[in-house]
Amino acid sequence: MSEPQEEPEAPPKKASKLPLLLGILLGLAGAGGGFYATWSGLILGTDPHENAAPEAQKAPSADVAYVAVEPLVVSLRGAGQNQHLKFRAHLETSPESQPEVEKLLPRVTDVLNSYLRALEVADIEDPAALTRLRAQMLRRVQVVTGQGHVNDLLIMEFVLN
Repeated sequence: MSEPQEEPEAPPKKASKLPLLLGILLGLAGAGGGFYATWSGLILGTDPHENAAPEAQKAPSADVAYVAVEPLVVSLRGAGQNQHLKFRAHLETSPESQPEVEKLLPRVTDVLNSYLRALEVADIEDPAALTRLRAQMLRRVQVVTGQGHVNDLLIMEFVLN
């Protein structure tokens, strides 16, 4: 007897890659659209250039007065070295606030002197130290003078001997 012949099996169909490619393409398009909508302010309602450079957007005001702070010379704690810091600054204020700030100059000098004396030489030697120290001193001056009286602290001299 003869054996029944086996029919050749059809090879399994390969899964189509079309749905995968369409999914990736639609995902990229959605991500790009979402990025653009957020960046342009359509979703969150912010201007992308609003926070780009706040210093560049501020126009210098003509209504500014400067109050000079007495020069300070403080000795700094160091590793067996006796070093001195010479500091001179001006306070930027509005012309209306200038008399009030001038009345409080002894307190401002005291708070700056106390802060600078607490520093160590290592605190000053860091390249980014001046920006950090300036922000700390401005905050202390604003606490002493009251909110809204002093806009900025301008460092005129900062010399370590």
